[in-house]
Parts: sequence; C-alpha cells; structure tokens
Amino acid sequence: MKKIVLLMITAGILMMAGCGKPAVSTNDMADKTQETVSEEGSEQANETGDEVEEDKDVRKDAGTERPAQEETQPQPEPEPKTEPKPEPEPKQKSEPASNKGIKLNFAELNKLSNVKYSWYFKMNSEHKTPEIPSTARKLIDKYGGIFTGDTSKKVIYLTFDEGYENGYTPKILDTLKENDVKAAFFITGPYLTKNADLVKRMLEEGHVVGSHTVNHPSLPDVDNETLEKELYGFEEQFRESFGIGFKYMRPPMGEYSERVLAAASQLGYKTVFWSFAYRDWEVDKQKGPEYAYNMVMGNIHNGAVLLLHAVSKDNAEALDRIIKDVKSQGYEIMPLDL
Repeated sequence: MKKIVLLMITAGILMMAGCGKPAVSTNDMADKTQETVSEEGSEQANETGDEVEEDKDVRKDAGTERPAQEETQPQPEPEPKTEPKPEPEPKQKSEPASNKGIKLNFAELNKLSNVKYSWYFKMNSEHKTPEIPSTARKLIDKYGGIFTGDTSKKVIYLTFDEGYENGYTPKILDTLKENDVKAAFFITGPYLTKNADLVKRMLEEGHVVGSHTVNHPSLPDVDNETLEKELYGFEEQFRESFGIGFKYMRPPMGEYSERVLAAASQLGYKTVFWSFAYRDWEVDKQKGPEYAYNMVMGNIHNGAVLLLHAVSKDNAEALDRIIKDVKSQGYEIMPLDL
C-alpha cells in the first residue's frame, strides 16, 4: 500500500515538471504560509485596536453622564450658590475715623490733655467753702463745671448717686416729698433699666435726674468712642424712656481729665462735683444714722453741694432730721439749677 502511494506522488511531481512550472519547495510554502498569517494577524490587530480606541472614546464621551466605573459612595450635595459680597467702601481720607463722632469732636478732644485727676477737696470745721487744688479750679472754670453753688448765700443742694438700688430710694423720695425739698439724682445705665419706675417718680416729683454714665467707668481710661457711648449713648437711652435729655453729668468716682470735661461741655452738660461727701457707700460698714447726721451737719456751708449715696441705710434714716435742722439754721435747700 505504501509503495502505491509513493508511486502516485512521484508521478505527480514529474507531471508538474513536465508542464514547465517550477516546483514549490517546502521552505517556500512555509514562507508563504507565514506571510499569510502575518497579514491576517496585522489586520486582526488593527481591527482589535480600532475597537479599543472606539471603546475609549465611548467611555470618554459617556463620562459626563455615566462614568465607566460607577461610584458606590454617595456624592456630596453641591454647595449653594451665594451672591458675591460687595467690596467695602474705601474710607474717606479727608475724614479720618478718629475725627468722627455722633456728637463729640474727636479731633478736638485728641488735642487735649488726658491726665487723670481724682476729685479732692479739703473740709474744715468752720463751715467755710472747702479748698480744692488750683488745677481743678482752672479746669472746672474753663469747662463750666461746678462743685458749689452761690457761696454768698445760705443755700444747699442735695444730690444722690444711684449706682444700684439698695431698697432705700423710696424712703428718700418720701422724705423729700414730706419736706417739700427737691434734689438731684445721678443714675447709671443699669439703674435706669432696672428701676425705671423710681426714675419716673423722681421726674414726676420735680427732682433733677443727671447722668452718672452707663457703666460707671473711669472716664479718662476709655477711648473717645466709648466715652461718647457712656455719655451721649446714655442720654439717648434716657430720652427714649422719658422724652428729655441730661443737663448734668457726674464723673464716676470723681475721676476726670481735661478731655473728659471738654467732652461733657461739647454735649452741653455741666459737670457736677461736690463740696461734701463721706464714706457712706460701704453698705457693710454703716455706722448708724447719728453718725451720718453729724457728718453732714458738721460740714454744711454756703452754696454746699452735698453728695450722699442712696444705698446707705444711715443716710435714708438721717435725712429727715438733716433737712429739718438745716432749714432751722437758716439754709434753703435748692433744686440743682446752676
């Protein structure tokens, strides 16, 4: 069988040779086969590459709507759109902030001395006008301040400081009313807020209500803006409540400077000091009404401005006797109208 197949192959070869066509070698056939495979592989590779590029384009285009790989984490909420904030207006160079005040002229105040002084007077036992330092005298004369009234007349002025209510102001008002005497009350911001009914009664019964500032600070220690709030700001609050402003101001703790006196003057206030006072504000060190009576009566004089603190139980209890005995000595207790 093998011999027959071999003879048939040999005969076929001879027939091809007889036709004049060259025989195809085994190597040539291999090369031809490899060439065909390479071309097919190249075409197949190109087709695959187009598909890859096309797939990339699809993903790129679709990325704005659906990502190739969807996120599993929740997306944050977009931040709400806000309107752009307007640019702050530039400050006017011609009007520096330090010169601006609602009522006060800061530029003028800045030119003045702010050296702090504490009110001081020297009492005597001869019922004469107390002595005060020459600097204090010059400053209060320059800016319209007072510490006495008319010293040529037997007149006395009763003034009360009201930093807070200690329960004695109603009794003081009752005593003044019974004796037909008018006084001046210097109140603070918290006092007005918490005791508006008492302030209203003071006004209705003909007494003067003056400013003791909002927060009772040492006025030389505060800046111009704060100074204006303590003075004019308090007046606005008072005006809203009662329809009137302040005419008088008493600096807290008696501490002042030229700048402070000038500020009060710019606002139309008369700064009121005093020619008599004693340590009556210490509520836990009261010494009895007799002591209060003797302190006052031992220091009255013509034109005296008496400073009494309404928180003092001793003052409240001694007031009726003081008023009666002052009058019996020929003094007239006048309303503060200086």
